[in-house]
Amino acid sequence: MKLNNRMNKIKQSVKSVRIRLFLTLCIVTTIIILLLVIVNNVILEKYYLYNKTKVMIQIYEQINRSYNNELSNERINQDLKILAIKNNLDIIIKTDENIIMLSTDKYKSNYEDEIKSFFNIKEKGENIQSLYKEKTININLVKENDTKVNYIIVSAYLDNGYELYMKTPVADLQESARISNNVLIALGGIVIVISGIIASFVSRKFTAPILELNDIAKKMSNLDFSQKYVSKDTEDEINNLGKSINIMSDKLEKTINQLTVNNSELEKDIEHKSKIDEMRKQFISDVSHELKTPIALIQGYAEGLVENVNADDESREFYANVILDEANKMDRLVKQLLELMRLEYGKLEFNNENFDIVVLIKEVIKKSHVMLEENNIKVIFEENTVIMVYADVFYIEQILTNYLTNAIRYSKEINGERRIEVKISSDEKKRKIRVSVFNTGDNIEKNELQRIWGRFYKIDSSRNREKGGTGIGLSYVKAIMNNYKNEYGAINKTDGVEFFFDVDMDEKTIT
Repeated sequence: MKLNNRMNKIKQSVKSVRIRLFLTLCIVTTIIILLLVIVNNVILEKYYLYNKTKVMIQIYEQINRSYNNELSNERINQDLKILAIKNNLDIIIKTDENIIMLSTDKYKSNYEDEIKSFFNIKEKGENIQSLYKEKTININLVKENDTKVNYIIVSAYLDNGYELYMKTPVADLQESARISNNVLIALGGIVIVISGIIASFVSRKFTAPILELNDIAKKMSNLDFSQKYVSKDTEDEINNLGKSINIMSDKLEKTINQLTVNNSELEKDIEHKSKIDEMRKQFISDVSHELKTPIALIQGYAEGLVENVNADDESREFYANVILDEANKMDRLVKQLLELMRLEYGKLEFNNENFDIVVLIKEVIKKSHVMLEENNIKVIFEENTVIMVYADVFYIEQILTNYLTNAIRYSKEINGERRIEVKISSDEKKRKIRVSVFNTGDNIEKNELQRIWGRFYKIDSSRNREKGGTGIGLSYVKAIMNNYKNEYGAINKTDGVEFFFDVDMDEKTIT
């Protein structure tokens, strides 16, 4: 595993532009050094001999001019010595009478022996290579067997008829090439190190914008368009690429945002359609469930009227009143269901306003005055201050009416009295007003405290119809509170049950 990770890192490093630039410089430098070594080994010797031959011809011409200008022997002798020393030459000049006019080596033998001894050609020479040949001058490369030293030997005739012989040793070109190659290799290593340092600085400046563009591209692939390329003053290809990526990023961001908006709208449309379908199915189910009893009653009493079960006017009037009463209940139930559906599926818009919750509570209690007297119930509400809240008055009134009506229906005499208490409390931190409605009576079973908020759930289904309830009052409260995202609930007390709901506090609430 570690080996694979290292190999992957090495592969990534090789793929890096910086590393590739460094390797390119190293390879180019190495190729140049190799070419120089090859040139050194193949061409150096030829070039050296060519250049040496050219120099020997120039010396021959210079000596010839000296004699043609009829300079003194002393002057010529001085010039020849300078040439011999400067060019590492051995020079012999002889006349027609075989008299040695000048020799840089002082031999004391006769001419022939001196020539043989001086040039060592006839007896000891081998591998003679002609370098240049004309009528008056002949230049050869000769290698001695004993010393293994190469010489360039010139045999020539001057214009005045004198014979000119020159000899100069040739350097060991192979050794020179070896030394030169070593120098080139050493220089190549130094150049590679220097190139690496330069490449490091250059590539860092060169690759920095590329790495920046790479980071931008990666973020773009993750739909993050926050990072932009900072344009430089230069107008090079990378800078132009950065500008193009910025333009592409802006266009992609706008396109994706538009697609997101369109997708969101489409999802809302699909969700809306799904809710409508669900609401339609739920409505049909609820209506068909709840209308069974009134439809059966209407059908039964209508059949009685048709068949004249009771012929007297009083009985017929009773049958007709029952049918009318059940029809009214059906109409009220259908309207309540429609209202509840719209609340539950968020299809209603609240007309929120600031109003005094204390005044509203007093009005609801006043409207229930008859029911309270009939059931001999005492209502306690002692709040007299102005408490402003922000909500839809109509729906808050519906909640209060529902709570108070249920409290009247299910209240029981405890300690000699039937009592309903309405209280208001505030939470400044949450900016909420809580309204509580308590009635004396039986507690609600714990497992039913949450179930009572469901549609058509009836704690006492056998007595519910007698009390006139439809079973959707508390689900109506739940739907309103869910729209406002406020808390609601029921709490068992020692001698009864308390229902509560929260409403938003107005900014100018006076407590």
